[in-house]
Amino acid sequence: MSSSTRRTVLAAIGTVTVLTAATACSSGGSGSSAPSAGPAKGTITWYANQFGPTGTDVRKTLITAFEKANPGITVKLEQAPSDSDAFRSALTTQISGGSSGFDVYNGDVVWPAQFGKAGLALPLDKYLPASYWKGFSSGLVDSVTYNGQKMAAPLFTDNAFLFYRKDLLTKAHLPVPTTWEQLQSEAQTLQKDGLVKYGFAGQFDSYEGLTCDFTEFEADAGGQSVNTAGTKSTIDSPAATKALSYMRGLITSKVAPNAVTSFQEQQSESLFTSGQVAFLRNWTYAYADSNSASSSKVAGKVGIATLPTFAGQQGPGYSATGGWNLYVNPHTKNLGASVAFVKWMTSTAAQKIIATQGGEIPSNAAALADPGVQAANPAYPIAAKNKLRARPSNVAAYSQVSQGIYSNVNAALTGSASPQSALSAANKAIDQALGQGGL
Repeated sequence: MSSSTRRTVLAAIGTVTVLTAATACSSGGSGSSAPSAGPAKGTITWYANQFGPTGTDVRKTLITAFEKANPGITVKLEQAPSDSDAFRSALTTQISGGSSGFDVYNGDVVWPAQFGKAGLALPLDKYLPASYWKGFSSGLVDSVTYNGQKMAAPLFTDNAFLFYRKDLLTKAHLPVPTTWEQLQSEAQTLQKDGLVKYGFAGQFDSYEGLTCDFTEFEADAGGQSVNTAGTKSTIDSPAATKALSYMRGLITSKVAPNAVTSFQEQQSESLFTSGQVAFLRNWTYAYADSNSASSSKVAGKVGIATLPTFAGQQGPGYSATGGWNLYVNPHTKNLGASVAFVKWMTSTAAQKIIATQGGEIPSNAAALADPGVQAANPAYPIAAKNKLRARPSNVAAYSQVSQGIYSNVNAALTGSASPQSALSAANKAIDQALGQGGL
């Protein structure tokens, strides 16, 4: 995956119309009975884009290690488009057309419900026992579940963190904040003392990244945008009102700049690395970027912590789930070898390679807890403490649901709508999307 792709929260994957059409064409719908896995031998094709920020093509290392551990199976690597939308389009076209040209493929964390409903992914419950799913970091299995079935296996994750100016907190004799209320108070102190221009930056533009940010604040307040069954909106709630009111308050109190309502990942990080902001909510890569002497004015002065939560809630705060999964083509001609590959790729051994050589946060809890892995990246020990919350990707109409969230939340943040009216509008938009076949 290119660095530019990694630095943007992946876009929602297209329309329900396209995926519904794929359902009509596909013979491998999520409701169909799965064939026997069969023997784990032969040749399979892995359709994957390059991933990891290290510049090393860790895919080849993983294939070599897998083939050594499974001498009866050969894996061919097929290069996928680096652009996620182009990748999604290629997958949709080929699988809905009945292609068995590849067996296992990478895919975004918001695809399980959409691909599951459209018959573009094979449910894996029958082939991987309950004990297997217990090996993942908490919250990840929920993100791959659709209609009670697990449509993918988490390959690696991306987490959100709180990045902060260590030097400013030390100078002001302030601790790293563990609640959002504390963060706002400390930010105001730093601003009042003339130590920094702004207190906080995040991703508040009207796009997918705001769905991630709002999901975290809402979860910290005890709420969620869609019920667990994926049948109705629950965004118009006291918890969501608390979260959105707080987010708006960061702007009206001047802790966050007015321009934050147009910030995506790059803009919020640039404000932080230029030395103008004390606290930043962003993804894993921001730690390395902000500590790069060649591009950051605050290199060596940046700390990393779990996100805060609201006062009265058990910490730490929630991180939205990012990253990529492994999916199995429902038309695979070698299911046994495909399942063996998925199982091995999510094993502790493979996940250590992904973490230490690929630079991605492992999805396997044992690998993430390994001292050797944690020593490879300062973000990993923090990630091991994170609580993960999936965006409402348990519905097939995820792109419409997400748009209903971020467009209305942004309206409240800009001041063009009150938090209550924005959430009421979001509630209607989400329920409309669910009513149009979004289960």
